[in-house]
Amino acid sequence: MHDRRSLIEKRIDRVLTERIKPAVHRTVAELDVTAWHVDGGQGEPVSPATAFAADYEPFAVGDRWGPAWGTTWFRLRGDVPSVAESAHLELVIDLGWADHSPGFQSEGLVYRPNGSVVKGLNPRNTWVPWRTTDGAVDLYVEAAANPLILEVHPFLPTTLGEKTTAGDEPLYRLARADVCVIDHEVWELVADIDVLNGLMLSLPESDGWRSELMYGLERGLDTLDLQDVAGTAAAVRAQLAPLLQRRADEGSHHVSAVGHAHIDSAWLWPTRETVRKVARTVSNVTNLMDEHDDLVFAMSSAQQYEWIEEHRPEVFAKLADQVKTGRLVPTGGMWVESDTNMVGGEAMARQFVMGQGYFREKFGITCEQVWLPDSFGYSAALPQIVKQAGCTHFLTQKISWNQQNVFPHHTFSWEGIDGTRVFTHFPPIDTYNSDLSGRELAHAASNFRDKGATNLSLAPFGWGDGGGGPTREMLQRARRTTDLQGSPKVTIETPAAFFERAEKAYPNPPVWVGELYLELHRGTYTSQAKTKQGNRRCEHLLREAELWATTAAVRDLAPYPSEALRRCWKTVLLQQFHDILPGSSIAWVHREAAEQYDAVAAELEALIDDRLALLTAAPDASAGEVMVNASPYSRSGTPALGAGPRHDVPPVRVTREDDSVVLDNDVVRVRLDARGLVTSVVDLETGRDTVPPGQVAGLLQLHPDFPNMWDAWDVDAFYRNTVADLVDLDALDVEERPDGSAAVVVRRTFAESTAVQTFILRPGARQLNGTVEVDWHEREKILKLSVPIDVHTDRAAFETQFGHLVRPTHQNTSWDEARFEVCAHRFVHVAERGFGVAVANSSTYGHDVTRHAGDDGATFSVVRLSLLRAPRFPDPATDQGQHTLHYSVAVAPDIADAVRAGYDVNLPERRLTGRAFEPVLRLTGQGEAAVEAVKLAEDGSGDVVVRLYEPYGARTSVEVEPDFEFAQVRQTNLLEDQIEPDGLTTDEGRISLQLRPFQIATLRFSRR
Repeated sequence: MHDRRSLIEKRIDRVLTERIKPAVHRTVAELDVTAWHVDGGQGEPVSPATAFAADYEPFAVGDRWGPAWGTTWFRLRGDVPSVAESAHLELVIDLGWADHSPGFQSEGLVYRPNGSVVKGLNPRNTWVPWRTTDGAVDLYVEAAANPLILEVHPFLPTTLGEKTTAGDEPLYRLARADVCVIDHEVWELVADIDVLNGLMLSLPESDGWRSELMYGLERGLDTLDLQDVAGTAAAVRAQLAPLLQRRADEGSHHVSAVGHAHIDSAWLWPTRETVRKVARTVSNVTNLMDEHDDLVFAMSSAQQYEWIEEHRPEVFAKLADQVKTGRLVPTGGMWVESDTNMVGGEAMARQFVMGQGYFREKFGITCEQVWLPDSFGYSAALPQIVKQAGCTHFLTQKISWNQQNVFPHHTFSWEGIDGTRVFTHFPPIDTYNSDLSGRELAHAASNFRDKGATNLSLAPFGWGDGGGGPTREMLQRARRTTDLQGSPKVTIETPAAFFERAEKAYPNPPVWVGELYLELHRGTYTSQAKTKQGNRRCEHLLREAELWATTAAVRDLAPYPSEALRRCWKTVLLQQFHDILPGSSIAWVHREAAEQYDAVAAELEALIDDRLALLTAAPDASAGEVMVNASPYSRSGTPALGAGPRHDVPPVRVTREDDSVVLDNDVVRVRLDARGLVTSVVDLETGRDTVPPGQVAGLLQLHPDFPNMWDAWDVDAFYRNTVADLVDLDALDVEERPDGSAAVVVRRTFAESTAVQTFILRPGARQLNGTVEVDWHEREKILKLSVPIDVHTDRAAFETQFGHLVRPTHQNTSWDEARFEVCAHRFVHVAERGFGVAVANSSTYGHDVTRHAGDDGATFSVVRLSLLRAPRFPDPATDQGQHTLHYSVAVAPDIADAVRAGYDVNLPERRLTGRAFEPVLRLTGQGEAAVEAVKLAEDGSGDVVVRLYEPYGARTSVEVEPDFEFAQVRQTNLLEDQIEPDGLTTDEGRISLQLRPFQIATLRFSRR
């Protein structure tokens, strides 16, 4: 029986592939082709108007075209032959595709001579509709020669990721350009067999329905005349019809199918190509909607909408029309589908402020579903952020990629660090590019982990990354599986419709508390260090620019530069996309990211300098040296969020003892040995040494780093099996600096690289600052910085957006063991009761914290920062060159000290000559809170918006004292919409704010 089944399956496959599918299109004429290669095929994209006016040269099917990243415009012309008026004509174009990887090779967009767009072309969308009444064919195709980077081997170094190194050899041959008659009866027969065969193969061999399907398909093929497929297709369909009419069981799994086309805003292509990918996909979708009224398509990322609006207004007009019908659904509410691990708190909020703001402005829509199918893990701060941004539901798929532990639910309530919960769904179909095949639908039903409690799941379907989105073949499958025995019931509907039914069906879902950690792609916390450095730098410059611009504006010194700030924010938010900030894109993408970060930083620095010059301008000769502080916490006597006179403290003392160097500022005493390694950091108040006996801090360690897969993405646990401690010394110098600080400068050479480590102790500081300057030329290595800490604990606190997350540092469970590399923002804090240490950083995100047995019977912890990697795919030169990284080791008895240390490293005081000025607002009272943003309102009203949060994980009460006139203060959500007071009270001019642990609060002050 098994052999016969195998024979039938092979017969079905061959007949379908070699006879029936080729009969769908019958060629009736060939098109005349001419071509214009933009700048010889290597030029950047041009407008349709420019292309239409170009000189085209003869071109033939079979000719080569397209150096990597080049553009060729084809003009297709021809007379339509006389055919029956009832015949349906289509043009079939093949740009030379491999029969796989839609979205990862050449693509095309078809235009009419009047500039209107018809649809996109790619390996799964080779057809162009044509009516017999349209006259002679005259069309243009903008063909993009995107290289198939993944074709040869997905992890080998490639020169194709940078245009200047990609070469000038044509990559493609035009394979077909025909006028065809499409036989709809044959096309429907293909779908009948495809669905029934897919269902049959998905069922267990013991299932009687599988046998019925097998023999029914065999009888159908017996009816088919292989020499006259078109003439016998109807008879075969009649033979198969009873099988397609069998109804599903009452309790069958129900799949809500949502048309989708996941398009990475950059990855194996630059953002300029994403602009075209999105236009092609949307053209396909709107074209399909014209013919198929059951299609619903969800599209995220406001940035991608804005690209279409700017570069392809004719496509945007069709998109906007379908948004009005409710069939093209803006979703996600974010500027891009960003990374969520490394994005700072205020930047994470602005992803929604900018994204929701765009959707509101253009379509009058506030998205309710967060749509992040492909980001590499999800911060525990997200539930509060998404709820405050107007969203009620969360969707992702990526956690199904876990290497070690299977996530226990597909539908659940996700609780964040502050206690906020959001209804969450992971599609059990385990892909965000489903084709709704029988195999995938069966997997969705069998894989669903909440059986019994509910039977509803969502399936995003459509080819992504420029593959064209949903196809008409996918719609055929959906229609046939609406109610089909043995298959899940498929309904095409919006994400909102699914979530409404899912919540109703599952009113008390299980609760998952904390981060959604992806047990994969841990190397993304470190790859492309300059991209990460640019992000962190610009996030904090934006904070300063908004703060000082607001301070100047409310004092009538200068107008608020809203447009400039919006432009800078958009650039930074785009670079936070989940394949840019994580460092997993081609070289071109990261080169552009560095250029854009530098441009944003230069613009913001100029703005900051201008506003501070106005604020500190002295009307008389009383000006002196002042320190400007943008941190929520005052330092050196400087008012937080303001400027005050410099207060000098005694300089650091430097002594030498037995070849060791000792730095002492009467707060901490630091000792470095002759190798330039820190052997002691003593807190003089308690006498505690932060460095465990026999250990050294500031130790650079080098590991091999060659993961099993996904080079730029992954760090595999076995990297720790081999380590080289970098202790050899080239030189050691001691510097006593004019500002009273002292520094020890250590120079080392290792392998192909050099490192200069500088250890700095400032007057009065409770922390040792460190700088690592590396000229990095290693390959497939990872550089770590080790800081042992003499405290006994089994956990550590890691900063995340608007708070911190406590993770165990033991390996009791497989879940704990899998978190061998984790993300932190500005600090990691390791502590016993009453004593602790914070390791803060200026641009490092990857960390590991481990426990070790001490000589005294207790344990100590080792915090390590992942400084640099050197993967070779997709960018073979990842991180090569010069890097400067900053960190600090701070005596931090409690988490409040750690928070301050994190701000201190990232918001250094600015030293100016001028007069002191008062903060734009102060926080007073018994408690403490952190001011994360001070800005003017997004709507241009001139209202002042202040965002605060509770950073320590404790209830607190603060009073807010603005230093400007205002008429009213209201509490808002992140979108600056008024909400019912949640902790805010006003009484006789006093503004009091009660905050829960990690609560975010936004206050809006209406100006007089």
